[in-house]
Amino acid sequence: MRLVSWNVNSLKARLPRVEQLLAEHRPDVLCLQETKVAPAAFPHRELAALGYGAVDHSAGRWGGVAIVARSGLEVAGAVHGLPGEPWSEEARWVETEVGGVRVASVYVPNGRAVGSEQFEGKLAFLDAMRARLASLADGPLVVAGDFNVARSDRDVYDPAAFADSTHVTPAERSRLEAVLDLGLVDAYRRLEPEAPGFTWWDYRAGAFHRDLGLRIDLVLLSAALASRLDRCGIDRSYRKGPKPSDHAPLLANLTG
Repeated sequence: MRLVSWNVNSLKARLPRVEQLLAEHRPDVLCLQETKVAPAAFPHRELAALGYGAVDHSAGRWGGVAIVARSGLEVAGAVHGLPGEPWSEEARWVETEVGGVRVASVYVPNGRAVGSEQFEGKLAFLDAMRARLASLADGPLVVAGDFNVARSDRDVYDPAAFADSTHVTPAERSRLEAVLDLGLVDAYRRLEPEAPGFTWWDYRAGAFHRDLGLRIDLVLLSAALASRLDRCGIDRSYRKGPKPSDHAPLLANLTG
């Protein structure tokens, strides 16, 4: 199974790049975040023309997540939204079974500023995610998306620049680790224990070309699937070229 996760920062703006990615990498499953489309505007027809179907959770201008699956794979049991999440109208969680694997696409809130209402909501979302995954982690499970948390200082281009900021606080990191403690495996770190593996770079100040990035996009695998992981990497070419997202796609390959 070939998996891709990508925060596209507007599916309408990035649809040609998504089509390019599907044609180039031919993933079995593509998890999208920050689609920013209304339910009626989700491009089901365009994806079908490329041999893909989709389960989407769309909310218009903000948020939005989707799971795009290759035609022929059985898709069933869709769940839209996360029990107990704050601001459910922002459409930050969708899950479904694809070919016998439970797949979730997630867009964790940014948190804005430490101590703000938005930050407390981010922590509540991470708690709700752990509660949901506790009932799923024993089976074949993939959770992929933009977690908006850098697990360690290795995942930040300059930890000092983020002191007292969101994405790196003990409160955020401990909640992400609590998710992993369910038995899930960080696919990229399993194969690349030292490489930074940045997936996001600010649009401003030439951050991408200076490699001033963060590793905040993750593919988490249940133990059974992690044993089948043979590749995981970032396709930086999609952070270049026409109308790039500020995120690059994260790709993982499972054998067997």
